Amino acid sequence: MVESKASILWVDDEIDLLKSQMIFLEERGYAVTPVANGEDAIKLVEKENFDLVLLDQMMPGLDGLSTFMKIKDIRPSVPVVMITKMEEEELIDEALRKRIDDFLLKPVNPVQILSAIRRILESRTIRERELSREFVDEFNKIEELKRDAKGWRDWLNIHRRLSEWDVLLDKFPDSGLMQSHLDQRKQCNVGFCMYVEQAYGGWTRDGDSPQLSVDVMASFVAPHLSAGKKVYFIILDCLRLDQWLAIEPMLEPYFSIDTECYYSILPTATPYSRNAIFAGLFPSEIAEIYPDYWDESSGDETGRNRYEKQLLDKQLKKMGIKVTPSPKYIKIYTADEAIQARKTVPTLQSVPLVSLVFNFVDIVAHSRSESVVLQEMLPDESAYRSFTKSWFMHSPLLEILKSVSLQDAVVVLTTDHGSVLGRRSAVALGDRETSTNVRYKYGTNLNCDSRQAIRLKDPLDFKLPRGGVNKNYIIAKEDYYFVYPTNFHEYQRHYKHSFQHGGVSMEEMILPCVTMRPK
Repeated sequence: MVESKASILWVDDEIDLLKSQMIFLEERGYAVTPVANGEDAIKLVEKENFDLVLLDQMMPGLDGLSTFMKIKDIRPSVPVVMITKMEEEELIDEALRKRIDDFLLKPVNPVQILSAIRRILESRTIRERELSREFVDEFNKIEELKRDAKGWRDWLNIHRRLSEWDVLLDKFPDSGLMQSHLDQRKQCNVGFCMYVEQAYGGWTRDGDSPQLSVDVMASFVAPHLSAGKKVYFIILDCLRLDQWLAIEPMLEPYFSIDTECYYSILPTATPYSRNAIFAGLFPSEIAEIYPDYWDESSGDETGRNRYEKQLLDKQLKKMGIKVTPSPKYIKIYTADEAIQARKTVPTLQSVPLVSLVFNFVDIVAHSRSESVVLQEMLPDESAYRSFTKSWFMHSPLLEILKSVSLQDAVVVLTTDHGSVLGRRSAVALGDRETSTNVRYKYGTNLNCDSRQAIRLKDPLDFKLPRGGVNKNYIIAKEDYYFVYPTNFHEYQRHYKHSFQHGGVSMEEMILPCVTMRPK
């Protein structure tokens, strides 16, 4: 007998014939909920948190694999045992590829089912105990790394390790470790922001700097073009490293994957960081060399990135890389545009460089502060990772990448900046002409609390456009977001616990740049 009742959801279109087996399990302490089809199973999973699912593959309507995928969208950590009459190797491979926990072939007897249940649930208990020990060891290692951190490599290592634990702890939501992990991440960000405030100016002057936004094309894309390889350069806007690690397993069946990291320039916002990627230049340099392509004063953030194709062409010419036929550039904002891109990409096999910009993740981050429904759906970072994973699983982007995996091409997938969950308000002092951004602002004689934000007196110190004589920037640190003294509580209510970008944090600055080669 098990000490406490583990809850089992059994999904089978012949469930009425399995009463004796269900009684067998219930006599051994398990609470079994029977259901006859995938649709009803999904409704139950939405309402209840089961410890394990027994799932028949061959069912009318929604089959087992389809039901499995929908269950995992809702409850990513619930273990699933697939039961089927079929012995086809292809089905077993597909099931294993989709991370089904166990696989039983009919006919199965009650002892086999009991053995599979115990093996999974007991191994999970053992794994949770091991996880606690591993977490303590890793926590102490990260504390030591934080204490001794002296340069950008150290902080990149810290953020990479923290992000891996973000994803790992999502699989064990009841372990009780997440809050300690989040507290450690918060303290690491304190040290990281102190380091960036001191070091960033040197990075812009060619000191000991990491690869920055301005280096992405030269470091990750140009070498493949120079070697005569076809390249798909994909920017998934506002993608954090932890979100990438959550979706990476879905691409492993199709690609050999090499994940590196680079640092976004400041502010970590699309008009600055993404223009810097396509131009290979800092914002002040773009404004000086290509003034027609730079309009910082535009109230429309997307409008300030309308010349990315032109900046890309200029950068390729500067690097001496001739692409024939000319590069294809596709920007995707809506579902219809994504579907059209999926249809278009297979026709571009003769184009050496195809650039695709997906804005979906950024749109969700912005929309969340405006939508009560999204705020309820995405209350924290773990939910945001799950949401991103679910979107990617069903997105045209995944279909595009599957199509590309059949070609002789290299995929370079990256992002322009990440985001951070705003938890604390910081007062910004400025006049009516001050920009409206939540994590950074520019204007005349701006001021702030130096503990909460960087006050940049001379924009050129960070290679930002100087504009007028008294123009300056303030850039929020850690998880602060700017509010005005007037209507303070209204701004606070609106932006607290919303995902924002533009400031200084590991989540916004340290970003994945992934090279993928078809298997």
